[in-house]
Amino acid sequence: MVKNKVTFLMFKNLWSYLPKKRQRQFFLILVLMLISSISEVISMGAILPFLGVITSPEQIYNHHLLQPIIQMLEIKGPEQLLLPVTLIFIGAALFAGVVRIVLLYVMTKFSYAAGADISIDIYRRTLYQKYSDHIERNSSEVINSIIVKTNTVIGNILNPALIMISSTVLLIGILYVLFIVNFKMTIIAISVFLTLYLGISFYTRKKLSRNSQCISDQSTKMIRSLQEGLGGIRDVIINGSQPFYCKLYRDADLALRSATGDNRFISQSPRYLMETLGMILIALLAYSMTQDNSKEVIPILGALALGAQKLLPVLQQFYSSYSSINGASSSFKDVLNLLNQPLPGYAYTNKLPEPLLHFKKEIKLSDISFRYAIDSPWVVKDVNLTIKKGECVGFVGTTGDGKSTLVDIIMGLLFPEKGVVKVDGKIINHQNIRSWHTCIAHVPQNIFLSDGTIEENIAFGKMKEEIDQSLLKKVAKQAKVSDFVEKLHNGYQTIIGEQGVKLSGGQRQRIGIARALYNKSKVLVLDEATSALDSKTECEVMESIEEIDAEVTILIIAHRITTLKACDKVVRLNKGKVVSVESYQELINNKGKPRV
Repeated sequence: MVKNKVTFLMFKNLWSYLPKKRQRQFFLILVLMLISSISEVISMGAILPFLGVITSPEQIYNHHLLQPIIQMLEIKGPEQLLLPVTLIFIGAALFAGVVRIVLLYVMTKFSYAAGADISIDIYRRTLYQKYSDHIERNSSEVINSIIVKTNTVIGNILNPALIMISSTVLLIGILYVLFIVNFKMTIIAISVFLTLYLGISFYTRKKLSRNSQCISDQSTKMIRSLQEGLGGIRDVIINGSQPFYCKLYRDADLALRSATGDNRFISQSPRYLMETLGMILIALLAYSMTQDNSKEVIPILGALALGAQKLLPVLQQFYSSYSSINGASSSFKDVLNLLNQPLPGYAYTNKLPEPLLHFKKEIKLSDISFRYAIDSPWVVKDVNLTIKKGECVGFVGTTGDGKSTLVDIIMGLLFPEKGVVKVDGKIINHQNIRSWHTCIAHVPQNIFLSDGTIEENIAFGKMKEEIDQSLLKKVAKQAKVSDFVEKLHNGYQTIIGEQGVKLSGGQRQRIGIARALYNKSKVLVLDEATSALDSKTECEVMESIEEIDAEVTILIIAHRITTLKACDKVVRLNKGKVVSVESYQELINNKGKPRV
């Protein structure tokens, strides 16, 4: 009972995320289900007069309820009943069959369309989450939920739920006819079938629950083994780690498919037992009824046989759908958790939220402290810093001193646990963070490159028709990548492969720098962006960066001290604290040539 209540609440939660269009379509499907049920009642009801005409046409001809129809059709005798009754029966059967096919088509299309809505919504909500949320969870779990678990919800939750509703409506119609034909036998049959199905459901519910959790866990492990094995293929080949990743994948795959197979067997196997019992009940009924040699035996038996032939698949569909939903409940929960991710207000309007930030004066950090978890040490501690518009500021320190974290806080990717970041006197918060992000371009140490053209990677996130070709070529020249690109056979249309695998490390970094320059942002952040370049190319790139509009504020986390030559001031950190803010020359004079 508790589990059924939880499942109902989960469906209610899912319903709230379906678009209004899908909700309207669902109600139209309910109407179609009702029509399907009525058509089944008509087709089953037609079997009685059809078999009656074959075995005892006089009795049908003289039936008082049929007289208006007989007179309307101008039927003169019992022998003329066979053709019209046969046509009526065939018509009713055809209509019922067509409606069932249409209903199946509509339900299938609806479930997959709704599944697409869910998958798209999850992906959108995930992309809009805070940076801190992304670094706290494994991407394998998110990817698995968006692709694999969403498909599970479509095939094992949405479609079965529609089938359960359809089966219930159809079941009511079939039972209505069977109760009219033979109330006592129908009660006995339903009691036997329901008792068996309930017994099987009670016996298998724990197994389905365990399999559900297994499927959810192992599918994530499969995605993780694929990501790690293929993502680190160079190290895998060099280290000979293929057996390790093959074992990870094999163990997860075998467990997942075993659990999936068990669930399928549990949902499908009762069908054969029920079909056998149905045949036995029909045989026993036929034996008991033929003892009185009544002419009504054949029509009644025919109606009951047809009813059983329709009833058993419907019962099986209902049980199979119920088992499928229970067997996928863990994946259902994971999908709902991602659907429950909040969206910022600007995600609905695609407009920048108020108040807008234009950055005309300064960025000010006041008593900034940050740590990644409540029980972890401070990564940044009591930092006070002012960065004027147009300044070039360098950040130095050893690994773990908090350089990148501090810059992430300045960019608004992370929010400080203590203190505030102000831009022109306005505190950066969740209401204006999107506006602040539009002012920033970021070049990390490891550039993300898509499996597209050089043009698409420089104008990242822009539709092809939106790309400004003159600006594209200008920033490529500034980043010292234009000479290389223009020598290629396809130029800017050259496909660079996944993560720029067809490029050298230096070429990837220069494309990343060109991407940042393309955005014409007011703040340019270079997070060890030139570390993959040789000294000569780095100097050329830094000279180009120095030539950028003086209004652009540049923040540089450097691997080499010479990278900071152009900086107006250098911020030196030690264990998360700012120990000095000095010019490049002062840094050299005070420290000689420190390794940072």
